[in-house]
Amino acid sequence: MLNGKTIVLGVTGGIAAYKAASLCSKLVQKGADVHVIMTSSAKQFITELTLQSLSKNAVFSDTFDERDPAVVSHIRLADAADLVLIAPATANMIGKMAHGLADDMLSTTLLATTAPVMLAPAMNVHMYGHPAVQENMKTLERRGVMMIEPGEGLLACGYVGKGRMEEPESIVAVVEKYFADKEQAGPGLLQGKKVVVTSGGTIERIDPVRYITNDSSGKMGFAIAEAARAMGADVRLIYGRTDVAPPAGIDTEHVQSAEEMYQAVLKHFPDSDLVIKAAAVADYRPAVAASSKIKKKGDTMTLELVKTVDILETLGKSKTHQFLIGFAAETHDVEAYAKDKLRRKHCDLIVANDVTAEGAGFRSDTNIVQVFDADGLVEKMPVMTKNEVARRLLAIAAERMSEAGNR
Repeated sequence: MLNGKTIVLGVTGGIAAYKAASLCSKLVQKGADVHVIMTSSAKQFITELTLQSLSKNAVFSDTFDERDPAVVSHIRLADAADLVLIAPATANMIGKMAHGLADDMLSTTLLATTAPVMLAPAMNVHMYGHPAVQENMKTLERRGVMMIEPGEGLLACGYVGKGRMEEPESIVAVVEKYFADKEQAGPGLLQGKKVVVTSGGTIERIDPVRYITNDSSGKMGFAIAEAARAMGADVRLIYGRTDVAPPAGIDTEHVQSAEEMYQAVLKHFPDSDLVIKAAAVADYRPAVAASSKIKKKGDTMTLELVKTVDILETLGKSKTHQFLIGFAAETHDVEAYAKDKLRRKHCDLIVANDVTAEGAGFRSDTNIVQVFDADGLVEKMPVMTKNEVARRLLAIAAERMSEAGNR
């Protein structure tokens, strides 16, 4: 998968920089054209000559060291890259990236590139767990930067914990999988298909100032909509209450209640090819929504709730040619509930997750999901960014739709 791929390998100043030699060598052995950019701190741990010898390309570390007057080096590298891989990625470089700083060759190249970026963080366990570092990483993940989780164990500083850069063999495997998935989920995979995606949580009004909702952030649905557009689909995104703004450049419709979402989906369902119900729709709503604020009376209050329309089940029963994917957010017995939901609601696929698991859940930038069809488990995905989950899910759906069309 790496044959002919241009990879810009950024090496920053941590003790794990010594692993960059092995990583560079293994990438080259896989057929990649590797161009190394080092920070000045990285050169305290490993020499340019080592990485030049292994990559068979000149190594860059100084923005102003222009060796070819016909080009600007950091722009040429930024444009040529199929992937920018930073390994090790220090807390300092992660902070620069999160805040858009460009004060050396590597950070300048990172701002100039439009290629996908992958980081392999490496630092002291307390540095890794620091709120500032964690927030910077979340910021980057929201922008689509891919993270290779550090390992746990004895660190060079003497501490034991999370922060050790992943081993070169594992990093190469992640890079290969990325290109394999990208090839499978290519730009034209959903070309010409009409895709409807629902996202976020619904709001069911109690009165003008109070409502019932849930913890859905909208991030998973938004990631799916973006991935579908990248694959060539004509995307309609219907979303409710979310924590983040919807992606730009996609045809959107904002709704509040379950009924509003149902009506919006119903308009686009007949001529859609793929419908992905990632929204967390309220199961119940107040029987009566008060027209004015309900005043406090007594020590208790009884609120009568009635069932909302089951959008997924309704679509499942009425679908003709549409491929239908539902989501199941569970807290226990994930597989049993997912299979039951798929059967009852006549879905083609169900994406299930345990929202109590670390790295999964509504507000996380990552997810841990299992995909089921009528025959059982299709794929169990490890901790991945929601963007990565979206791409993989759509690749599965596109393959199934293609098989159905060829029968």
